[in-house]
Amino acid sequence: MNPYKFFEKPNSLKITLIVLFTFLAIVTVLDLVIPKEAEYGFEKFPSFFSVYGFVACVVLVLAAKYILRPIVKRKEDYYDN
Repeated sequence: MNPYKFFEKPNSLKITLIVLFTFLAIVTVLDLVIPKEAEYGFEKFPSFFSVYGFVACVVLVLAAKYILRPIVKRKEDYYDN
């Protein structure tokens, strides 16, 4: 039995996204309901770590695209010379 057969079906993406967003909604609701101890004041904000992680990811992608890529990029005819 091929375990990857699920991903060959046409509705598999829709099912996967529904499961993912349902899980994210449940985790977000639990984050709002469950009290948490915070060492710093900003940690008390709802979904702080989710927003922090998303912003950090966006910053890393933009830094890689606009700062690091021009540094390591070579000309198209680099290997022809």
